Amino acid sequence: MDRSGKQELVTALQNALSSANLVVITKQAGLTVAEVSDLRRKMRNAGAGYKVAKNRLAQRALKGTKYEGLEQLFKGPTAIAYSADPVAAAKVAVTFANSNEKLTIVGGSMGADVLGPDGIKALATLPSLDELRAKLLGMLQTPATRVATVLQAPAGQLARVFGAYAKKSETA
Repeated sequence: MDRSGKQELVTALQNALSSANLVVITKQAGLTVAEVSDLRRKMRNAGAGYKVAKNRLAQRALKGTKYEGLEQLFKGPTAIAYSADPVAAAKVAVTFANSNEKLTIVGGSMGADVLGPDGIKALATLPSLDELRAKLLGMLQTPATRVATVLQAPAGQLARVFGAYAKKSETA
């Protein structure tokens, strides 16, 4: 790769990292091309990105971002997973690492907070932003439906009472 290609890679990675809320560093020794392609597809479907870059280029891309504290994690065959959703990249990386022992979680960062492998695994257990929104919407709708059923109950009881009086007067 020539100098301009390296500079483009560093700039593209730096732009992606500056807009990300979560960065996960993985060690991927022995993954096949098919496995990496599968991981990239899963990341893309979750709204995350996955980039394999030379350690020196990745460290240069980290400079000027809030993830500069991750530089010491780049040793050996590493890759970067990143996402705007605070848990998407962690979920996909941890799920893939659980099913494939060739991928290990080295660490990561959420904002300026550097996290170890256990921190990334803990993030993966949290619900995603879409799941939290759905739960919140469900919680907001539940009281409204309860209020509607409570308000309809007296009208229903009145209708049953009138119906009972009508039946009583018909039989009499």
